[in-house]
Amino acid sequence: MIIRSDNINLKQIAESGQCFRMNELERNKYSLTAFDRYIILTQPDDYTVELDCTEEEFNKIWRSYFDLDYDYKRIIDRMLSGSDTFLKNAAEFGRGIRILRQEPFEALISFIISQNKNIPAIKACIERLCEHYGNRMVHKSTGTIYYTFPKPGVLAEAEKEELKGLKLGYRDEYVLRAARAVADGTLKLDELAGCTHQEAVNTLKKLYGVGDKVANCVSLYGLHHIEAFPVDIWIKKVIDEIYNGAFNYSLYEEYAGIVQQYMFYYKRVQDLKKADI
Repeated sequence: MIIRSDNINLKQIAESGQCFRMNELERNKYSLTAFDRYIILTQPDDYTVELDCTEEEFNKIWRSYFDLDYDYKRIIDRMLSGSDTFLKNAAEFGRGIRILRQEPFEALISFIISQNKNIPAIKACIERLCEHYGNRMVHKSTGTIYYTFPKPGVLAEAEKEELKGLKLGYRDEYVLRAARAVADGTLKLDELAGCTHQEAVNTLKKLYGVGDKVANCVSLYGLHHIEAFPVDIWIKKVIDEIYNGAFNYSLYEEYAGIVQQYMFYYKRVQDLKKADI
């Protein structure tokens, strides 16, 4: 199956901090595990992505997952035509980023784990969790063994000491309580997708160990409330260094989460390049 778009770049998506099970296999080739599937993605040029799946699977899962029916070009054009130099540069630099429509429970647990960890550590921790509590699967085309993300009921029965052994640290209790809330129906994630962003954030923050940043990440990446504006260390650096401590994201309220993603990716890549010099 082939995607053609001016606004899709696998490298940018994989390195944008929004998902943790998309991994580079070789240049312009990535694996992705999501919704109990393992898929190989290849980008032969700037406008084409090839997926090793049927058209039926693409329409059932991946069209929505990559948010292909949303007009990202409209947002980029608006940013490029504005007067904010930083945002113009960020939009041009990260124009291939899209907000993935991830499975809500996976997003919830992943961003709980993400607290005070860098991206490689988060990815490693999530893979250990999947290997321990997910289902072992074999990809039909390549024979690759992969593990699905744990179901709420399975993770709710986990032993705290086992989670400690997976290097979750203090987050083990947060993960357990969140899984139990979803498994017993106290937290209905599907219903939160139909709520407003603020209603979703307020509900998520009732969970033990979930603060404003994690709740906003889950709202944006798991519930697809694209007006969410998570503030992590990179966005805080942008706000402090570029905007003197005050960024008026209400100017982009309808899609502030997408703007935030361009800001995050641009700042992170630029700073990491400077660190290598």
